[in-house]
Amino acid sequence: MTDKARTYGFETLLIHGGLEPGPAGATTVPIVQSSSFAHATAEDLEDIFRGRKIGQVYTRVGNPTTESLEKRLAVLEGGQSAVATASGMAAITTAVMAIVRAGDEILSSSSLFGGTFSLFRDTLSAYGITTRFVDPTDLEAVKAGINEKTRLIFLETIGNPKMDVPDIPAVAQLAREAGIPLMVDATVTTPYLATGKDLGADIVVHSTSKFINGTGSAIGGAIIDVGRFNWQSAKFPHFELFFKKYRGFAFTARVRKLIHKDFGACAAPMNSFLLSEGIETLALRMERHCSNALKLAQFLQLQPKVAWVNYPGLADNPYHQAAKKLYGDRFGGVLTFGLADKVAAFSFINGVRLARNLANIGDAKTLVIHPASTICADFGPEEKGLMGVGEEMVRVSTGIENINDIIEDFRLSLDQL
Repeated sequence: MTDKARTYGFETLLIHGGLEPGPAGATTVPIVQSSSFAHATAEDLEDIFRGRKIGQVYTRVGNPTTESLEKRLAVLEGGQSAVATASGMAAITTAVMAIVRAGDEILSSSSLFGGTFSLFRDTLSAYGITTRFVDPTDLEAVKAGINEKTRLIFLETIGNPKMDVPDIPAVAQLAREAGIPLMVDATVTTPYLATGKDLGADIVVHSTSKFINGTGSAIGGAIIDVGRFNWQSAKFPHFELFFKKYRGFAFTARVRKLIHKDFGACAAPMNSFLLSEGIETLALRMERHCSNALKLAQFLQLQPKVAWVNYPGLADNPYHQAAKKLYGDRFGGVLTFGLADKVAAFSFINGVRLARNLANIGDAKTLVIHPASTICADFGPEEKGLMGVGEEMVRVSTGIENINDIIEDFRLSLDQL
């Protein structure tokens, strides 16, 4: 991207940032549906494998369609490089495993998406990696949770589904003082609300299946290296060879050439194409997601059958000021609310006609789900409490339909309770 392009507004970057013309001047990213790539000589292929030459060899490691997506996402997050993966969980797993080893510790927000919580608590612990969970909005707790074994701090920009908002720049300062990286899951906010670089993160991960895609048509994930962390540290001896060879790109090199390659959770070319298409309308969709979510939250606050509403955009929300400081007047498209109990929550979900009952967020369509019995079903009361999940809770991913139609759909379902 040229220096001139770097001055473009976000909406323009969505369409042009990191995008290079395709064959015959194609303006849409071509789908290179090939498992592997031929080269003229044995010497050429050897040079690529040894890192002496840039080129594609196998889609599990890299693919032209996926590479285009990676470049675009890196530009949007203010990063220097990106690696696309098969899913958001693949992105988190790959990024984390590139950093931590047996005996290391992760300091994580306790209010996580259920899949991430399970990865940290159950899967990684089986490999000698300990995760300490803390309230991410309590800076003293975060500071106290860092010890000599901590090698990573992990946060969500807005907790899903707790909807809490940590002071990410303040946590980033604590991470810098401790000499460890801060990884941020920005799926709920997207770079439309704030870039990872501006928030102070070292690494940003996304489930691109969500708002980046915007249509529920593709699964994907992404790891973006902001490029500010110094991996030449005694705390990370396993980065030594990568730092010597790739310097400031040591993290991306270790991810792509080792963990990503060995785990095999690569992005499919068709999915990379669909995700690239979604990028171009992200600003338009996020503007409507945020606007509709605020209006829906305000409507729900006035309903006598609704016990509580949790959305950072509401002036009386405990996280309103923190969200406003980080994200301005945009608070995302996800909210939660509580009814009398699980029976009422199920009755409400069964009563909507416009909204869809499914396990996703970020779709153009309004989505509802009962977290306690679905995405958090495998956790006990204590874990659900940490994640802010109760039996009465309904999570809403507000779509981009006409807000009057969304509200009427919710009104009719609430009326039959």
